[in-house]
Amino acid sequence: MISISTRSALALLLLGAACSTSAPRTAPSGNQPTPLVVVAPTEPREQTADQQVQQVLNRLGFGPRPGDVAKVRAMGVDEWIALQLAPDRIEDGAADRIVASYEMLGRPTRELVGMYEQGQIAVRQQQKSMAQQGDTSAKKDMRAELLRDNPQLRDQLRQNQRILGDVQSAKLARAVASDRQLQEVMTDFWENHFTVFAGKGLVRILIPAYDRDVIRPQALGKFRDLLGAVAKSPAMLFYLDQWQSAADSLHPTLVAARQQRPGARGRVAGRGAPTGLTMEQFDKLPRAAQMTPEQRRQVEAMTPEQRLQLVQQRVQQAGQRRGLNENYARELLELHTLGVDGGYTQQDVIEVARALTGWTMNPRQAAEFTFNPQIHDAGQKTVLGHVLPAGRGVEDGEEVLDIVARSPQTARFIARKLATRFVSDNPPKELVERAAQTFTKTDGDIREVVRTIVTSPEFFSRNAYRSKVKSPFELVASALRAVGAQPDTTMRSAQIVGFLGAPIFGHQAPNGWPETGEAWMNSGAILNRINFGLGLAAGRFPGASVSQWSDAERLQSATREQQVDAVVSAFLGGQASPDTRQILLSGENPLAAKLAATVVTDSASMNMTSMATSTEAPMRGREIAPARNGAPRPGAARALGQQVQVNGLAQVVGLAIGAPEFQRR
Repeated sequence: MISISTRSALALLLLGAACSTSAPRTAPSGNQPTPLVVVAPTEPREQTADQQVQQVLNRLGFGPRPGDVAKVRAMGVDEWIALQLAPDRIEDGAADRIVASYEMLGRPTRELVGMYEQGQIAVRQQQKSMAQQGDTSAKKDMRAELLRDNPQLRDQLRQNQRILGDVQSAKLARAVASDRQLQEVMTDFWENHFTVFAGKGLVRILIPAYDRDVIRPQALGKFRDLLGAVAKSPAMLFYLDQWQSAADSLHPTLVAARQQRPGARGRVAGRGAPTGLTMEQFDKLPRAAQMTPEQRRQVEAMTPEQRLQLVQQRVQQAGQRRGLNENYARELLELHTLGVDGGYTQQDVIEVARALTGWTMNPRQAAEFTFNPQIHDAGQKTVLGHVLPAGRGVEDGEEVLDIVARSPQTARFIARKLATRFVSDNPPKELVERAAQTFTKTDGDIREVVRTIVTSPEFFSRNAYRSKVKSPFELVASALRAVGAQPDTTMRSAQIVGFLGAPIFGHQAPNGWPETGEAWMNSGAILNRINFGLGLAAGRFPGASVSQWSDAERLQSATREQQVDAVVSAFLGGQASPDTRQILLSGENPLAAKLAATVVTDSASMNMTSMATSTEAPMRGREIAPARNGAPRPGAARALGQQVQVNGLAQVVGLAIGAPEFQRR
């Protein structure tokens, strides 16, 4: 771990680094360390010196641990930012050792898929055997019985559950223990931006490699490299059904019919409902030239309405046969790159989907990306005005990724989303534009876009300070860091993130968890957060206890006023409203009592049992994922759904964690 106590020591380390606002140097190739680039402010900052320390620790990291504020103050805020943007220069052995303790994280995907398949086959065989013996129990009871009677199968399935559990637990443990805090923040950001849902089939088996090999190594690299790695990742291929997408073959106008099919998502504005299909449209479709002269004469003789009707009939005849799948193509444009207002059309979605046909994998074997030319649509395509010539293969998809990664719309979309994460829910337009310019100028260098944002006057403005509500993941990580907790390598702490509303890898829809605060601040959520703080202070979480806090022993015999002053300084950045201070002094939170009286225990916000155990619970907005995907089990939900009674210093700490000042970053 790098430990620097004075500016002069750091100056030696930074000898030769650029110390200006000019364009920073990019990381060299090979194994050379990333250059340190200190960007000095060119004008006075609105935040005080102490606020700046809190700002960087809470925005570029998951909050301060005991002693972190003093270290950043001694090093200097700008130097600390430069070091966090060069994580390969930070020794992180403690976090590495913790991650190495997880059995499943380092195993190859091929082995994990094999384990999963063996478990599923064994369950089906056991169920079939029991059914043949005349057991008419309900399916869930049958499963419980066969697991009870077969210890070997039970152990195997528990081991399979650990695959996802390890990656969820390790993600939180890293956020708590790692000194490479910005690396962890950016990994969390991109795993939410390129979200995959652990509750869909094999995805939970593919997530360890997704985190380890796809997102984490590219989190501060080039956006095009990250985009390409995601596009070829088995987790994304399976989640959005891209692995099943193939060129339509029943009829050359099948693609056009898909454009008009009932129930298609209509999120792209400006699309009407065509009543017919012209020959000009027909001729642009794949394989149109392969029709016989007689077939073409028949189609030419039809009215546009008849052509469309024919196409619809062919679609109906196709039934469930594999064909073009637009899921990934649509999310690539809308959520991953251009944004919903990025200027693309439904026809662009179709053309992108055609270009990506053949990008697949074999989920029952190695679960690795492969390109299959046999199912690729090799016809000419036009994507966002760019013509992709006919007769190509995997190059079609690569060019699509080049086009969207380097689009000005993508630069603005990514810049705004990063500014929203780091600065405010409604970031200043001037900052977004500067960050977008950096994105374009550096060919999508994520590190430099982040540098532009986190060294800006807007980042250090009064309006930005404590303007962001912590997500459930950020809240749990910051609370554990604040008390100096040891990383929890069980699933308990990770399940608390799910209880608070955002199970790790548990968002079903491809838009990910919200980056803005209103999603996390309803009555039930606030009460849950207050109870979480008291539960942590009461020692209900593994590795977390107020007694671990470095000042705890000294303060145990102090007066209440002295305890409050120390807790406000350590947990709330030295600033607390009169209302918060009175709550800490009195030991009573009137808001908690009011919320407890208005929020019914059996409501969706308090009684998490039904949603946490339901395998059918959809993940939209604030709903909770199934327990097997990271949400708490019923016992944990009931325990945290009730206010915990604590006294003394633990009470002050618990109330501080539930205070508005701690809930914001």
